[in-house]
Amino acid sequence: MFQQISRRRLMAGSVSLATLAAMPRLALAAGPRKLTVTRRTLEVNGKAAGVFGIVQPDGVSGLVLDPGQRFQVDLTNDAGEAAIIHWHGMTPPYLQDGVADKMRPLLAAGATASYDFDPRPGTHWMHSHHGLQEQSLMAAPLIVHSAEDMTADIQEVVVLLHDFTFRDPAEILAELTGGAMSHSGHDMSGHDMSGHDMSSMAMPDMAMDQMPMDLNDVEYDAYLANDRTLADPQVVQTERGGRIRLRLINGATTTAFHIDLGALTGTVVAVDGNPVRPVSGQRFPMSMGQRLDILLDLPTEGGAFPILAHREGARQRTGIILASPGSSIAKIPDLAEADSAPLDLQFEAKLSALSPLAAKSPDKVFQVVLNGTMSPYVWSIDDPATGRQAPLDVAPGQRIVIEMVNKSHMAHPMHLHGHHFQVVGLQDRAMPGAMRDTVLVPMGGKVTIAFDADNDGRWPFHCHNLLHMATGMMTEVAYS
Repeated sequence: MFQQISRRRLMAGSVSLATLAAMPRLALAAGPRKLTVTRRTLEVNGKAAGVFGIVQPDGVSGLVLDPGQRFQVDLTNDAGEAAIIHWHGMTPPYLQDGVADKMRPLLAAGATASYDFDPRPGTHWMHSHHGLQEQSLMAAPLIVHSAEDMTADIQEVVVLLHDFTFRDPAEILAELTGGAMSHSGHDMSGHDMSGHDMSSMAMPDMAMDQMPMDLNDVEYDAYLANDRTLADPQVVQTERGGRIRLRLINGATTTAFHIDLGALTGTVVAVDGNPVRPVSGQRFPMSMGQRLDILLDLPTEGGAFPILAHREGARQRTGIILASPGSSIAKIPDLAEADSAPLDLQFEAKLSALSPLAAKSPDKVFQVVLNGTMSPYVWSIDDPATGRQAPLDVAPGQRIVIEMVNKSHMAHPMHLHGHHFQVVGLQDRAMPGAMRDTVLVPMGGKVTIAFDADNDGRWPFHCHNLLHMATGMMTEVAYS
């Protein structure tokens, strides 16, 4: 079968993550696609490390689907231990979400599970939702093209960001908790979850201003962009005067980034796979679990252009380089000259959805409080004393509003499974914001979201800082 692709797509024809979206594929493949959860060896700054991967039979990481192509996948677990893969950004039937609970078993080592549902277009990703496997790179891109994507003469570049450690993630968590997990009874699989003026966007609460802010839980050994550091970054060949669509995915476990385009000006056209009214700039915030689609017009004279991810509140950074043929590529230090600023809500306040929710009064409004401390290392939704999070009970057809207030000293990227919501309030200001599945609630911040209860099931609602979720910041939206 023949598929037309643009000349710019042809220029990007390697099997790397950055060019995954440009590879020719069968538009409507017969039979299920094959994915395998596997183990692999990755070299990080000259040192070998054993990590996980989610790959196709030809070794390509993740999956790209064309318009009209169903998410029809056979997933085989060759990792040597039980696992489960969550399709982050998808809104499948409840039993196919990729989270284990009383209704949905883990995928045993050597077993295969089949999935078949209608995917959502956009930039999404897949990752483990069991234990701390996500920290060990059990993650990959999941790109679903729209019809417009297929006709655009644009080179797509996919970038998956990670924070990386040579240590056992369980050892890191044990150090943070003093060896004691929270009493919430939650685990990463979702088991036992049923235990019953713009400057104001930066740091609005004067009382919180006086409190110390904790920006990073863990000091990592490296920060990766498509499995590589700036010591040996990926160089993506581009065309002089070409147009690029960056599909950026923050797959880091606990690290938020500022995306730094350097000399280039980019235009954000989608967040979390959902189109937004264009917002232009050279630097954009990106918390864990979030995605950004950024359009870039490269200069006709060509050159080499670093696309950097600068760790929040620190100097560390990673990234890739876009380079036209014959360009001189300078070495980029993995430490910036200064610490980056904390993420805030100023960028979020500029976003508005191209396809917002229909106007409707809420049927149910939930107020939830995000609590927790670094010492003891316990995080929760609503009840810091017991760590017990009551489910948010909804009924089909309802318009649901959730008001989240962060009373802890850390920011929390809050992710809802099975739905995409609209950001409808920042602080006490109503707004027609972006459609998302993951939104940052900064220290002292208040963020209000709305969604339609149109996907029956019991859906995790949690912080996408993996270690916060591991110690209790997780509940569920449960349909009655």
